[in-house]
Amino acid sequence: MRYHIAPLFCRPWTLNGMSPHLIESHYEHNYGAALNRLNAVTGELEKLDVKTTSAQVVSRLSQEQTSLLNSTLLHELYFSSLGGDGRAPLEKIADAITRDFGSVDRWRLEFIALAEALAGDSGWILLTYVPRDGRLINQSATDHAQSIAGGIPILALDMYEHAYHIEYGANTTAYIAAFMRNILWKEVEARYIDAMKVSPPRPLVQPEFGDLQSITPEEVQKMLSSGQRVQIIDTRPRHYSTKAQDMVDGAVWRDPERIDEWIGTLAKDEPVVTFCVYGFHIGCQSAATLRKAGFDARYMAGGHYAWKAIKGPVKLFE
Repeated sequence: MRYHIAPLFCRPWTLNGMSPHLIESHYEHNYGAALNRLNAVTGELEKLDVKTTSAQVVSRLSQEQTSLLNSTLLHELYFSSLGGDGRAPLEKIADAITRDFGSVDRWRLEFIALAEALAGDSGWILLTYVPRDGRLINQSATDHAQSIAGGIPILALDMYEHAYHIEYGANTTAYIAAFMRNILWKEVEARYIDAMKVSPPRPLVQPEFGDLQSITPEEVQKMLSSGQRVQIIDTRPRHYSTKAQDMVDGAVWRDPERIDEWIGTLAKDEPVVTFCVYGFHIGCQSAATLRKAGFDARYMAGGHYAWKAIKGPVKLFE
């Protein structure tokens, strides 16, 4: 595998407050050096006999390769983020920023604050789209290897000293302001549109319960904290519940194998939430049975352990 140099995206002579000399030096000596070293390290890795090479050597080269690859990718994104007037994002990206940050101005202030916090240090400030959540997030990465798993950066500000020192010295505030004046929003928006096409990670699907309604532990917690009346039924099997030490605060345990005996104790005018250990079969089967009997019943995804993982309140098992 050989990585190839990407042409300089921005036109250095058009930038406001960032000289061609600064951009040329950055592109040639930093981006170029990272790309050349990336090819060298990749070549070393490909030639290794992994059966006879120590694990430490393989690990060191792999980590260096990851850092260098991220460096080249982020530098390419940085250069392609420049070349506009920076004043106002286009409509689609502006709407997305407003949705996720409250307003464009609030996003701008947060982005700048993260950059100023790295003054005298080094790293990257990124605007990243996270397909899993369908939202944008600002990210402060203190080295090339840091990233949000599955995140897609669409705007990058290089806060390594090499990006500004020969022109701005230690005046990072002026450099950050210059970057913000030169954001090419047309390209940022295009990358956002592309990023939205990336599917989020596939959720857990249980084919046998595909049509059965579920509810998240967070939603159950919100129902309880708001005072909404809800019947929460712990349907962990008896062989498991006999060893249990705690249970959801607000729940009652009922033997799932004897549902016909206790179904009559439930009120049909209040929603029912059932759960088992991990949110698989037993809680689902109980909810399905209750729905067939006319109850507004859902199973809690993730079960007892998902509730504990979000630090939901528990009590001693009764």
